[in-house]
Amino acid sequence: MTRRIVQPIELDRPFWHGGDHLGPNGIGFLFDSPLTGGRLGRWSYLGGPPSALLTGRRRPGEQVFELELVTWRDPAGLSLDPPASRTWAGDPFEALRELHIAYDPGDSVNASIFTGGLIGYFGYEAGYSVERLPDTGQDDLNLPDLAFMVCDEVLAHDHQTGDTLLHLVLRGGEEPGPRIAAWRTRLDRATPPREFEGAPPLPAPDRADLPADVRGHFDADTYAAVVEKCRQHILAGDVFEVCPTQRLEMDLAADPWVLFAALRRVTPSPFGAFLRLPGFAVASASPERFLRLDREGVVESRPIKGTRPRGDSTSDDDRLRTELAGSEKDRAENVMIVDLVRNDLGRVCETGSVHVPELQVVEDYATVFQMVSTVRGRLRKDQDAFDLVRACFPGGSMTGAPKVAAMKIIDDVEPVKRGVYSGAIGYIDWSGEMDLNIVIRTLVCQDGKATFGVGGAVVSDSDPAGEYRETLD
Repeated sequence: MTRRIVQPIELDRPFWHGGDHLGPNGIGFLFDSPLTGGRLGRWSYLGGPPSALLTGRRRPGEQVFELELVTWRDPAGLSLDPPASRTWAGDPFEALRELHIAYDPGDSVNASIFTGGLIGYFGYEAGYSVERLPDTGQDDLNLPDLAFMVCDEVLAHDHQTGDTLLHLVLRGGEEPGPRIAAWRTRLDRATPPREFEGAPPLPAPDRADLPADVRGHFDADTYAAVVEKCRQHILAGDVFEVCPTQRLEMDLAADPWVLFAALRRVTPSPFGAFLRLPGFAVASASPERFLRLDREGVVESRPIKGTRPRGDSTSDDDRLRTELAGSEKDRAENVMIVDLVRNDLGRVCETGSVHVPELQVVEDYATVFQMVSTVRGRLRKDQDAFDLVRACFPGGSMTGAPKVAAMKIIDDVEPVKRGVYSGAIGYIDWSGEMDLNIVIRTLVCQDGKATFGVGGAVVSDSDPAGEYRETLD
């Protein structure tokens, strides 16, 4: 027997402080939307430890993935100590679908929020299971190409009302009391991490190179050469747009949770996330939605192309916002990605349903301005969330157009694999509802280091030096 419980929780401290108290297996998540007053910033979610964890790694040069499922609680509610482990080779999207079916509680919840399901990420190279691509870059981080946990416990916080609700899936006739008590203890013991103090640091408009404590795979000249190589592909008619990136690295002495707390204050974002997984953590301040699927089958993507740093005065902000809105180059970048997203959604959406309700809107964030468009459609009845991701992954705003041709160029010019960066973090609810971000403004923390990718879009009239400065912004 499986049933659901919803328990209101009274808090005497911010709910998100419980994000680092994750229980015995140390795995968990926080999906954080601390922006207030906007349509994208109402709910945040906290959860873990999971019942099971599925990870996948590609076989070099193949579309088959090596998959591993670790189970602490099986779909019938039986606790396993030690946990069970199963490995096999197969299609990662089918493996996720099978996991979703196995743990689905089978009842319907009348809610427009996340109440339990699969939580995790698709790394950029998860796309290698969809398209046959070169595989030449070094995979020096050696992280899973995807990782999703089964989450039967979700603490949902409403930033609009201040209410906090604990959603539990109870399996095998278990009673809710012990798990509610464990959550109360976890939240009571939560202590605030040391947070960044002071005004958010803004990008320097005249910055010419990386700070001394940040290491990159490219300097200004070598990145300019990458941009020029992409331009030559465009001029030759191979592609319209390419989105090269570089990976930066810093030493990290702090716990990743402390880093996330600082990031949350410096640059609050509608699709922030913290994941703690075996051997590494991910701290994200992404402003970009990759895919949302609601319970009525409506699909939404919000590609971002076009960036300017914030100024240090209102007049500077006005000038930079106007400059971005009027930039022919940025508008060209944006509309090419919008066309790509429309094409991707057209593979799985009802004919005639794909449309663009918002085109090239400049949005304000803590440290930058962004040019954002919105593309919507209605998913066909014979398709589900996993089909939708397969049709659209990776997000076109991180590849260029046409997508596969741009990805082949990216593989040629970037020396290392992107990993989590450029992929998608989010959830797939038991109802089939889904929300995934694009992994930008994101740090991957492992072995005393923090790595993070930065990049931009190259079109025919791109200035190589300007493209390098945009990565620094």
